[in-house]
Amino acid sequence: MAYWLMKSEPDAFSIADLAARPNRTEPWDGVRNYQARNLMRDAMQPGDPVFFYHSNCAVPGIVGLAEVASPGYPDPTAFDPAARYFDPASDPQRPRWYLVEIRYVRHLRRLIPLHELKAYADGPLADFPLVRRGNRLSVMPVTPTQWELILGLETSTAPA
Repeated sequence: MAYWLMKSEPDAFSIADLAARPNRTEPWDGVRNYQARNLMRDAMQPGDPVFFYHSNCAVPGIVGLAEVASPGYPDPTAFDPAARYFDPASDPQRPRWYLVEIRYVRHLRRLIPLHELKAYADGPLADFPLVRRGNRLSVMPVTPTQWELILGLETSTAPA
């Protein structure tokens, strides 16, 4: 089992949107970054836990838990000229873009904001991609140690 963090802008797709979907499941489509694509295609497996992260908002941070609900498969939006994420260079016979489906598990008891995570950047989260300057990946691995530390923050009092 591997652990993941997946980012979404809440104005486009939020944890509440995921919770409201049929079967609380949604294809994670539209990812157009090769490193994130490779993770979804090659590494993510059904049952893997996911931190759901709201980005590009007033207080970015981890808001909930999800799980990978499918193995990676070609992203159909890449082939649809009417789709927002259409890629004319992608071919169904040789797909360029992949996705996984994710399933809602629960909201966290509290938002764990990015600024709180960054407080651990010189310690246990030093190797966590999210707290590094310039990291823009929408899908990233989380080590088991990082997962436990971050999940433990849910029940702690947020620093002032």
